[in-house]
Amino acid sequence: MRGTAGRSRGRATVRGGAVLTAVLVAGMIPGAQASAGGHDVRIDVRYGCDFPSGAAKAAVRVSATVPEGGAVDKPVQLTDVSTELTLPEAGLPDLAAVGAEQVEVETKLTVGVAQGDHTAETVWIGTAEGPVAVPDAENPALTSSGAVPSVTAGSSGDLVFTAGKLTALLTSPPSGDASAEPSALLLTCTPEPDQDLTLATVRIAGDPEWPSPEPSGTREGTAAAGGGSDADEATPKVGEPGKQALQDRKAPPCTGDPEDQFSLNAYVTGYADVPKLKSATLFPVACTQIEQGLTQIKFQDGLIHILQDSTATLDYQGKLQLPPATGTFLTFGFMPTTATLEMTQIPPAAGPDGKPVPNVHSDLTILSPGNSVGTTTIDLNLRLRLFDVKVNGVALDVGPNCRTERPFALPLRGEMVLKDGVQSGYTLVTGGALTGQVTVPPFSGCGVGEDLDDLFTASISGVPGAVKQVQAAPCAAAQHSPTVCTEDSQPVQIPKPQR
Repeated sequence: MRGTAGRSRGRATVRGGAVLTAVLVAGMIPGAQASAGGHDVRIDVRYGCDFPSGAAKAAVRVSATVPEGGAVDKPVQLTDVSTELTLPEAGLPDLAAVGAEQVEVETKLTVGVAQGDHTAETVWIGTAEGPVAVPDAENPALTSSGAVPSVTAGSSGDLVFTAGKLTALLTSPPSGDASAEPSALLLTCTPEPDQDLTLATVRIAGDPEWPSPEPSGTREGTAAAGGGSDADEATPKVGEPGKQALQDRKAPPCTGDPEDQFSLNAYVTGYADVPKLKSATLFPVACTQIEQGLTQIKFQDGLIHILQDSTATLDYQGKLQLPPATGTFLTFGFMPTTATLEMTQIPPAAGPDGKPVPNVHSDLTILSPGNSVGTTTIDLNLRLRLFDVKVNGVALDVGPNCRTERPFALPLRGEMVLKDGVQSGYTLVTGGALTGQVTVPPFSGCGVGEDLDDLFTASISGVPGAVKQVQAAPCAAAQHSPTVCTEDSQPVQIPKPQR
């Protein structure tokens, strides 16, 4: 960009990856032995949960064995932790829509940890021991359990654990069909107000010369990712999270090019809402190949803008597709309908140079040292095909060409904030959540012997639906980094879907 009088502008262009500043919070505490002795605790919490059919109240009981006490700088380990989720009757039809007699269960309970004004946050992950029967009105409870992270106190005094947000992922077990993906119901639940959320209190003994924490300026959240900082030794330090369970099923191959310095390969997953059917479809873990383009540095209005255009393409068995997904919903509000969805990407058009036109645009604005904001937009063009349709368990032959009559756009947007050296949100090279909306066009080619186009158009098309995709940290295969790439150049990290 040419300079103008009274304002200094300029742009430098380089070939390379995105420029990013981040602070990695370290100090993960390894698993620890529980203190000798202990007592059982139990708490009943009222939650409000977001079901596809609407908000409803649920009851949660959390149980654990708590050490009688602990010591400064010695990990405290709660054991025998279990979560019992009692579903309301209003939510049972949503669970029935998963379309299976059994479900696999995974829960995530956010737990606050505090000593005085010093706070941290951890996550307790629980699973059921194998598939369990789908709850009904007579037996609406689901129980999960698992090992939880240890917590190390930095000072003496009461270490208090409190219940927070709960998510529950209920997934149909894998079938004998290797191409079929499980359907799922994801619940996000928040504690109701005006109730005591204290799970447990552990008295921490320590050096008499090291006083209990007093109210002061805190660094809330500095330990949420696994450790504190040298400037706040009194903040409780959270150990390694429990192992991921349901979403750690074998992901599809996603191999990067170790000879290409500018390529990334990453796993993505997420949900797409179908507003007319009051349901959401879980898209399984998929592979995305990303070719980073030019990075431009632009000076404007006293700020530095770092711009980058890249190209992202889906990769499933060598095709520009997502893995097939099973969608289950209630047609007309009561009829369970299941279909396999095949989402194919329309290839990006070729530019004058013969290379694909970029469909990923990143803009990082540096506000001051350690403070930046960034936006990434990803524009995909897709086409949807339906097959293996069943209505109330009975096969409905829709033929091989039941698809949207034209491609449709899926714009996704991710935002990043770097504040005082601490980053949150999405960037292409670190991953995170992307959101957008999609409007599905009418269907054509549906039916054998009878025209079913109007049925699917009326049920699915026309109303914008929210989409939330989660990208894990990508592998840059050419860098041969074992923290983000396997030995065969696949991403180490596999994301979990979010609602």
